[in-house]
Amino acid sequence: MRLPQSSSELLSALILLPALTTAIDIDCKQKIIVDEKPFDLNPLSGPHSVSWVRKHPPSIYNTTYTIDICQRLGRTKNVPKGDECPGGTHVCGITQITNPEDDTSSIGEVVPIAGQYTFTGGDLSPYWTRLKTSSSHADSKLEGLRLEMHGGKYDKRKQKAVVELICQRDTEKSIRSREVDDDDDDENDETKEKVDDGAGGSLQFISYGPGNEDEDILRLKWNTKYACEDAKDAPDGDGGKKRAHWGFFTWFIVVAFLATATYLIFGSWLNYNRYGARGWDLLPHGDTIRDIPYIFRDWMRRVVDTVQGSGSRGGYSAV
Repeated sequence: MRLPQSSSELLSALILLPALTTAIDIDCKQKIIVDEKPFDLNPLSGPHSVSWVRKHPPSIYNTTYTIDICQRLGRTKNVPKGDECPGGTHVCGITQITNPEDDTSSIGEVVPIAGQYTFTGGDLSPYWTRLKTSSSHADSKLEGLRLEMHGGKYDKRKQKAVVELICQRDTEKSIRSREVDDDDDDENDETKEKVDDGAGGSLQFISYGPGNEDEDILRLKWNTKYACEDAKDAPDGDGGKKRAHWGFFTWFIVVAFLATATYLIFGSWLNYNRYGARGWDLLPHGDTIRDIPYIFRDWMRRVVDTVQGSGSRGGYSAV
């Protein structure tokens, strides 16, 4: 049976579709090259979440933005499909509405902001900008990258995520912190969260809102040592000085050596002052130390005799 030409083309497109969508995604296992500068962002792989809380009495709107720049977000167990973003999403915003007065909570919005959506035609189209070469005067003074991700759509409006990865060589403490912006109207208080990213940096929510007539933009700021242009030379984030970490075995050898040296020095000093000893007599248990080579020789001879003896035949010998 011969398929029509249009059917053959459709079949070929469906076969190649997974390869095409994979190629469009960001591969952090390979160095990200921007303006001939390599950046290793693989340590930032995995989902990271940051929240934006607004008070609109009697309700509280808590939007959690989850981002994974290196791969698509996975499904969450025991969560209905309608309460999370569709497959292929890299950046997702979920708003939970809570009413403290009647102790109720519900999912208000699920916004797929950026991702590769095969069946809806949304393309991630990641676009990297090196801040030092940015056309913005303010950005050109910074070191790092800007990542723009597209593909999302919500309520007939396009969505886009803009993530500024700012070089930060000093490793932050792993402390979860919050930054609060208070408006003059107490009923519109909001909390913009800044969280530890688990890799020595911090992820911060900046803003979310209309960028133009038909597009909403999420802006995030990511302080990380992996956005530094010399990060490949200083993977530990301390200016290129690699830290040497001693293992347990090394520490054991060092402590044992120091303990033995202390024992011998103190024992020799004691024998000299108490008994006026000289030479081998200075060492504590000097007789035993002198006999060590002979003791070892006798032990080796016994081992050899035992091994040779085990190989001989038992029982009666032939007459």
